[in-house]
Amino acid sequence: MGAEKMALVLNDEQQMLRDSAKSFIQQSSPVSALRELRDRGEEWSADLWAGMAEMGWTGITIPEEYDGLEFGHVGAGLIFEECGRTLASSPLLSTSLVCASLINALGSDEQKRSLLPRIAGGELILTLALSESDHLDPAATAMTADADADGFVLAGEKRHVIDGNIANRLLVLARTGGVPGDRDGLSLFIVDRDSAPLGIDTTLNADNRLTATISFESLRVGRDALLGDAGAAWQQLERALDIGAVFSAAELLGLAQEAFERTLGYLKERKQFGVLIGSFQGLQHRAAQLFCELELCKSAVLKALQVIDKDGPERSLLASLAKAKMAKTAKLAVNEAVQMHGGIGMTDEFDIGFYMKRAAAACQEYGDYYYHADRFAKLRGY
Repeated sequence: MGAEKMALVLNDEQQMLRDSAKSFIQQSSPVSALRELRDRGEEWSADLWAGMAEMGWTGITIPEEYDGLEFGHVGAGLIFEECGRTLASSPLLSTSLVCASLINALGSDEQKRSLLPRIAGGELILTLALSESDHLDPAATAMTADADADGFVLAGEKRHVIDGNIANRLLVLARTGGVPGDRDGLSLFIVDRDSAPLGIDTTLNADNRLTATISFESLRVGRDALLGDAGAAWQQLERALDIGAVFSAAELLGLAQEAFERTLGYLKERKQFGVLIGSFQGLQHRAAQLFCELELCKSAVLKALQVIDKDGPERSLLASLAKAKMAKTAKLAVNEAVQMHGGIGMTDEFDIGFYMKRAAAACQEYGDYYYHADRFAKLRGY
């Protein structure tokens, strides 16, 4: 592909971060915590979010001048991998990676000084209000932002807004020019969720996480709500969506590895016809195939994270490669896990079903397999 060669290994600092992330997540948010949240009718834990802030994760890629760690995307990817292993639910991706990247790239000095330190400190939750249909297609945005003497008037509806029910601020994509399908004419606006008269309906997904449909009916915002120049959001929006896709892939990688390892453990202890089922050649072949697929995914995700840190020219290509490959492999991993566990894998009392449910939702976030496979092909000239 002609990309800069980078060793697909972790340095000592990154390995230390992985170890600390694993310890924290397993203690603070095991799968049993997800079950407890679901049984209480809750989606996420404010205590876990506060703990993430104390660990510095909420500012891990934010520049130091705005109170962040500026540790890099490779390190952040290790955190998301560990979160995937325990199905930990938090607004970390939408707030600290996707929205923070947009504010850092497009925001004025005042906007960055006002928002980024609060994001880094875990005080502010943001999300990107983007999609208007059931499929990711940002260029198809039809929501309008009409300028007048006092600011802009937003009109339209956003669907499947991740963390839309808990976010303090929304970054809303709207059209200040052009027609749906154009990449030009797209703008981003910072909307205070509490002060704005918004229509918000939530949907509970199978993975116990909520998404929101948000209606904007002639919502007036000031000119200071505009993030960057009017009509010029596409380039940085595309980068933010690449970040979202790669970190979604990192979460899926952790999820798939955990499902695989739990299944291997079960194969080594479950007996059928008086022998361990792990001795059956057919199951060995299936496990070996999944192991090989996961090894390929590890390289794809790490490479994509490295290129985001370098902001290399093949960022979008590798982001789509990582998400498409990981979505396909995660589906294989959870399907095999449930099948190899047999009837017990379908019961609510057993944790493996939670992995299948979360994989189904995560595979859709920031573009599904079909979106990214198609995008990869187009970027390669097909």
